[in-house]
Amino acid sequence: MLIRTEAPADNLSIDRLLKATFPTHAEADLVRTLRENGKITLSIVASDDEGQVIGSAQFSPVTLAGMDYGWQGLAPVAVAEEYRNQGIAEQMIREGLNILLELGYPACVVLGDPAYYSRFGFAGAEQHRFRCQWDIPEAHSRF
Repeated sequence: MLIRTEAPADNLSIDRLLKATFPTHAEADLVRTLRENGKITLSIVASDDEGQVIGSAQFSPVTLAGMDYGWQGLAPVAVAEEYRNQGIAEQMIREGLNILLELGYPACVVLGDPAYYSRFGFAGAEQHRFRCQWDIPEAHSRF
């Protein structure tokens, strides 16, 4: 297995992976729209020994009250079902966060399970007095 940045040839494979991983096509549509609008800052993929994409994690710009501070959002993260529970998502997320740090991005946010994302250093948004613009459980906003 190889963790790497996406190549243009990966786009269709990422789309298929997202459609197979999530119950709706919302995540695939999100990534396609972000890509079409040049809004993907970083896309990390995991590929198997044959070069097939088996995992994907995207980072894209987010704003705070309409202001751009260079922050990034992590979403979506997907791993093919037969490769789950092997640490692939964790490796992709860590690689992505390390690259963002090297590139000088000041912060990254994610909406997700606090128990999972805290292992990467994410803390509850409420600790920083941040609120998500969408109606989600407050405990799932991470900074």
